[in-house]
Amino acid sequence: MAGLEPLYAWARAAISRPQDALICGVHWELVRHGYRCLGAGDQPGPDERKSELLPTGWEANKEVYTLRYKSTDDAHELLLKAIMVEDSMILNVMDRSSQKVADVTLAVADYINPEHLDDFHMVYKNTEELRTRIASGIIAPLSGPTEKAKKEPEAEKKDADLPRDYDPLRVPPRQPAGTRAPSWPSPLSPFAVGGEDLDPFGGRSGGMIVDPLRSGFPQPSIDPSSGIPGRLPPGAVPPGARFDPFGPLGAGRPGPDPDHLPPPGYDDMFM
Repeated sequence: MAGLEPLYAWARAAISRPQDALICGVHWELVRHGYRCLGAGDQPGPDERKSELLPTGWEANKEVYTLRYKSTDDAHELLLKAIMVEDSMILNVMDRSSQKVADVTLAVADYINPEHLDDFHMVYKNTEELRTRIASGIIAPLSGPTEKAKKEPEAEKKDADLPRDYDPLRVPPRQPAGTRAPSWPSPLSPFAVGGEDLDPFGGRSGGMIVDPLRSGFPQPSIDPSSGIPGRLPPGAVPPGARFDPFGPLGAGRPGPDPDHLPPPGYDDMFM
């Protein structure tokens, strides 16, 4: 805690209680984060100046410490009040410019050795923890919203780019609105060579898996609910029911008959 030692030596004559030493440490943490002390008490006095030192009479009130601070860039003005409740010190800090308040409670015995008030090298303990408590409990809550406010216009700009009926829980359509489906090349086109390699199941063209009943050309779908001449009367299959054809449908279909294919393992002499 470089810098606290000369401050403690300067204020040593006024330090008579453990809480005095703790206030001295809290004061220096505020100085480290860019604040300077203006004076003691709620109201400003004549000829006040920013200082890294504690003001005259800072320990005069034995019930509550009241100190005022201002940031080096004049953006924040803090009013610090420290009240002792039994063995703990309650720090209440208000930023007068934003009216935001932060509170921290410190157990004096966790950071001060009361029997070594006259020895700076032994009076403080757990100094890193004290730094963390001041930074997270006072500095961050009072200075954080300023940085957050700077980012809010950017977030509003992103929201303005979204349509009015935008719903983040709605499943987006597969095809963007206002666009047309891509036109796939004809399988007979000489420029369609290689298309089957990209789509072996024939979603774009004939595919690489040979279907003897399609032969690469689209075929009209069959509605079994309307009946199959010579096999099923109309209405034999309810509309929308799952239906597996039990034989070649239609006459004169192109391609070989699937029944002409040899059975699996036909050339196995041990079958």
